[in-house]
Amino acid sequence: MVISEKLDRFFDEKMKEYPTQRSFLVPMLLYTQDELGYLTNEAIAHIAKKVDLTELEVRNVISYYSMLRTKPLGKYHVQVCTNISCMLRGGEEVFEHCKQRLGIGHKQATPDGLFSLEEVECIGACSWAPAVQVNYDFHENLTPEKMDAVLDQYSRKAKQ
Repeated sequence: MVISEKLDRFFDEKMKEYPTQRSFLVPMLLYTQDELGYLTNEAIAHIAKKVDLTELEVRNVISYYSMLRTKPLGKYHVQVCTNISCMLRGGEEVFEHCKQRLGIGHKQATPDGLFSLEEVECIGACSWAPAVQVNYDFHENLTPEKMDAVLDQYSRKAKQ
């Protein structure tokens, strides 16, 4: 089984609520990515068959949305906003600091698989810029020093 039976049954039930099966494609991809960590070739083929699309059509959707990925990321995915509000308040410096601290670049993962890094356009936290999202957790009003504390927190959490 490519995805869990529970998730597959959930898809079957949820698709009944949509006017066409294709309408549920993006949520299916997100749920699958959450379960597997990324969208594998096997998962893409399974979903394409489920919604009666070609794999190429599904891959076209994946390539359009930056939150969908076909490669594994780190356990903690660090998304640094560098859009205008964050940029004006130091977002680019925070991103550069993360690159140096982690020793990786945009859309790369550390060799141990603990962290991955991505520069993103906006995470909707402009009032608290610069902001970073790690997995589903937001961290705001950051400086390079505060970012070190955030990264240290996740490093400690991984060792527990």
